[in-house]
Amino acid sequence: LNNVVPKKQFEQLQTSLREEQHKAQQLQESLQQQAEQTCRQLVRAQASRGLLCCPLQEEHERLLQAAVEQAEGLEHRLRSAEAVLAERAAQLKDAQVQLSRNKLLIEDLCEENRRFTVALQAAELKQKSTEEKNQLLEEQASALKQLIRKITPASLS
Repeated sequence: LNNVVPKKQFEQLQTSLREEQHKAQQLQESLQQQAEQTCRQLVRAQASRGLLCCPLQEEHERLLQAAVEQAEGLEHRLRSAEAVLAERAAQLKDAQVQLSRNKLLIEDLCEENRRFTVALQAAELKQKSTEEKNQLLEEQASALKQLIRKITPASLS
């Protein structure tokens, strides 16, 4: 009964244990990475000195060479992708410049269209006024003709 730990303290201990286990796992991973890195450095150093003599070292050298070739291939693909992206960016920039020019041309055309619309409206008003004056003159001419017809027979007789 004296060995019973209060629940709160038990939970704290559990949490603490999990944290310590997590830290231990991280340290193990870190040590593993350092060991792999050290191994790679040793293989490189031995390869550069020509000290490889056993099959395991030869396998390490082969794997290292394959990794270097893979990295070079990835670097080449990256450069190719960057070149394609740069070309595409240049194309997009050219397209943007063309769109800007087109926008200015459209704005100019809209302004010219507005001026033509105003001129057309003025011409239509002038035509309407001219037609009204023409109508009035025709009515006056008709009235004068009627008046002349009335006057002419009377003066002849």
